[in-house]
Amino acid sequence: MPEGDTVWNTARVLQRALAGARLTGSDFRVPQLAATDLTGWTVRESASRGKHLLLRLTSPADQSGRDWTLHSHLRMEGAWRAYAPGERWAARPAHLIRVVLRSPGAVAVGYHLHELALIPTAEEESLVGHLGPDLLGPNWDPDEAVRRLAAHPDETIGEALLDQRNLAGVGNLYKCEVLFLRGVSPWTPVRAVPDLAGTVGLAQRLLAANRGRWTQSTTGSLHRGQTSYVYGRRAQPCRRCGTAIRKEELGERVTYWCPACQPDR
Repeated sequence: MPEGDTVWNTARVLQRALAGARLTGSDFRVPQLAATDLTGWTVRESASRGKHLLLRLTSPADQSGRDWTLHSHLRMEGAWRAYAPGERWAARPAHLIRVVLRSPGAVAVGYHLHELALIPTAEEESLVGHLGPDLLGPNWDPDEAVRRLAAHPDETIGEALLDQRNLAGVGNLYKCEVLFLRGVSPWTPVRAVPDLAGTVGLAQRLLAANRGRWTQSTTGSLHRGQTSYVYGRRAQPCRRCGTAIRKEELGERVTYWCPACQPDR
């Protein structure tokens, strides 16, 4: 499932494949953009903001000098893939394709994307302005992230970390792993978390450590089955104390935790 580091990596893939290229064709397979043709448009850059991907372009027909942004949200199952011209698109079934962008050197295919929109770049904030500080962004602001979390004192820390309005980029894997490493139960109210700043700082360091690679690890190991402490390890022994890892729903998402290392609610 895409988390902030995965979306950051995806943005870099599109940057390498398309930046500076003039599109030779486009195919939108969503009703709101079905008639849109980006042929002749130039891709300026690809960027990420939390779990949102922003592909910035220039239209040859726009005499005002205004730039445009193709926005997409990856949510749980979205993905972009870049292929060489003529290469078989093998990542996902064809019925999941939502957009195809062609250039002389590459073909970018978006699968199962959400919230596709083409808007003036100057209006990007209308789509992503509600997000909290981006953990992998150039203007990462940990103090603001802590302030936003603390503004919801009665919410569980597990749910608060997933709320992209507090800080942008944490998904379920990092939520579970950060709270295990901090020794905090996912059901702890935000007001009772001993060190919010430490929790936020650890989340940022973990995402940054995995930036640039597709295998996410919080343990330091990239070997299969050794990349996480609790996430995806239900009923397996805790790597610290040997207690069986538990799995339970918290809000709309499942949560993994060690009942011994993370004091119960």
